[in-house]
Amino acid sequence: MSTETNLNPNRPPLSQNSVHPSLRDRTVFITGGGSGIGAAIVSAFAAQGSRVAFIDIAEEASRRLAQQLVEAGHPKPWWRPCDVRDIGALQATIRDAAAELGDFAVLVNNVASDDRHTLESVTPAYYDERMAINERPALFAIQSVVPGMQRLGFGAVVNLGSTGWQGKGSGYPCYAIAKSSVNGLTRGLAKSLGQDRIRINTVSPGWVMTERQVKLWLDAKGEEDLQRNQCLPDKLMPEDIARMVLFLASDDGAMCTAQEFTVDAGWV
Repeated sequence: MSTETNLNPNRPPLSQNSVHPSLRDRTVFITGGGSGIGAAIVSAFAAQGSRVAFIDIAEEASRRLAQQLVEAGHPKPWWRPCDVRDIGALQATIRDAAAELGDFAVLVNNVASDDRHTLESVTPAYYDERMAINERPALFAIQSVVPGMQRLGFGAVVNLGSTGWQGKGSGYPCYAIAKSSVNGLTRGLAKSLGQDRIRINTVSPGWVMTERQVKLWLDAKGEEDLQRNQCLPDKLMPEDIARMVLFLASDDGAMCTAQEFTVDAGWV
């Protein structure tokens, strides 16, 4: 039985996912694609027939995902372990992937870590480390793919934000700072990138039921929070976020840029 079915036993089954013909053979690069929301995004693009590359620090999960996609009849995605705190390694990996797959038409900046911490515990070194994961990689990944998008004559960047800080979530001030900056990055680059028909948008998820979230925080209190705060009764799944990312990456979202698209079941 799927995780979706276990967590949402009363959710009506969704009809077959939309097919976006423009995504077939389109080159896509995804950060943090080995598990959770990232893995759902990788899988969704693979199902559309896109040429997918992804990176993740978690090698075992990434290897397992790649094998699952092959077993499902999709081409094996290009992937490589990469610590995005090392910007040189991140940009070199993007170059290597583009050398094999071609210039990237789509970039999904998904990588993040919402480790809990208190205001009192934050040191300058810890702050820098949080930004090195949750904020800095997005800008430098964009910097790396834009020349290729300019050669293609178009492109789509999707940055993953968060509704946690918007709902005044506590327990991760550094994460809140980093994720709130995503909208600034999106809006601050939209005009200059738009001159080359490169679109850039933010997708901000609510509380998504990844394996990690369920294991760490979905207790009785978490269930109460969901019932109290969401407008819709069903739990958000990684696939719900992936569907929005697909739309924005495809030609169906051709005139969407500089926007934030919230997928949170009505929490904020």
